[in-house]
Amino acid sequence: MTRKDTPPKQAVTVDVAAMKGALKPIGGSQSDDWNDVIASQASNSIWKSSNPEVAENQLNAVVAGLYFISPKDELEGMLAAQLMASHNAAMKCYRRAMIEGQTFVGRSESLTQANKLSRTYAGLLDALNRHRGKGQQKVTVEHVHVYDGGQAIVGAVGGGGGPDKMEHQPHAIRHAEGAPLRCQDPKREAVPIARDAERPMLDARRSVNRSTQGKSKRV
Repeated sequence: MTRKDTPPKQAVTVDVAAMKGALKPIGGSQSDDWNDVIASQASNSIWKSSNPEVAENQLNAVVAGLYFISPKDELEGMLAAQLMASHNAAMKCYRRAMIEGQTFVGRSESLTQANKLSRTYAGLLDALNRHRGKGQQKVTVEHVHVYDGGQAIVGAVGGGGGPDKMEHQPHAIRHAEGAPLRCQDPKREAVPIARDAERPMLDARRSVNRSTQGKSKRV
């Protein structure tokens, strides 16, 4: 086919005004075309029964699952569909592992694939929770203000207080090299720090008394 025979490319247009988002609780998008695709992909991942009535109930269950996951945007819609797909595939592998009369290798392979799919499901669920802000939050204190008379804090420092609250707290971490350790009770004396210069040097050349048996005893 020559360049002259190549059909012209059609421009893809998106009518934002026509996006009503009636199916947004299923696919997370304002575009119902997107939501239909997500629902179709999740429905095709399930093992369908040969009974038409049961198969219809299965498809309704998939759509209901997406609805109750309630994706808030397109990313959550894709994660929700993959959650449904990984769950369905894992359950199919578990079902195959329970078939009677199969070899040990066949049963072991089904359980191995089910284990991998279960791990995938857990990873997708963790990604969805992180996207929704439900992951574990870590508070790090970057600025520590030291005040006179402050008390030392041993351990991690964290909480919901901002920098303004931190400045007015009397607790701080203090350290002065070579200074005595202060006590909260003003009546008690500070503990002096021992130094090698204050210790008397022992004379290594000491007299030795010898006993009559030839044994020596150092004094």
